[in-house]
Amino acid sequence: MPSEKQVYRNHTRWFPLYHFVASPITGLYALWAIWTAIRVPGMTEIVHAIWAVGIAVGLLTARLMAMTVQNRVIRLEMRLRLREVLPAPLASRINELTVRQLIGLRFAGDAELPSLVERTLKGELADQKQIKQAVTDWQGDHLRA
Repeated sequence: MPSEKQVYRNHTRWFPLYHFVASPITGLYALWAIWTAIRVPGMTEIVHAIWAVGIAVGLLTARLMAMTVQNRVIRLEMRLRLREVLPAPLASRINELTVRQLIGLRFAGDAELPSLVERTLKGELADQKQIKQAVTDWQGDHLRA
């Protein structure tokens, strides 16, 4: 468990091996390989550039796939949670919430969820950032991909 309580200002997750090691290395290698292939065109340099771009795109794609699965799990989790917490009139409108809105709402405590959902459905809270900023009883999520 992290030592600092999670709130809006510190909730972004940085995964050091991905964000500070693998991504920069593969990105820089791809740029270097492309630059070399342009400066010194040859079959070897072109193959290196293609290979480097393929690795960088593969790494990014793997990250995007993990985040897509995470978002689907959040959508399911939040729909189930909202069915338990919301009064019937609001519960019948759960499917009107977008995945982005559900992602923002997941940080709210059960007591404030009904009012946040109502405000979101009315259009008062237009996007994920506004929803997160409106949360007063922040429930940390330390298991994100």
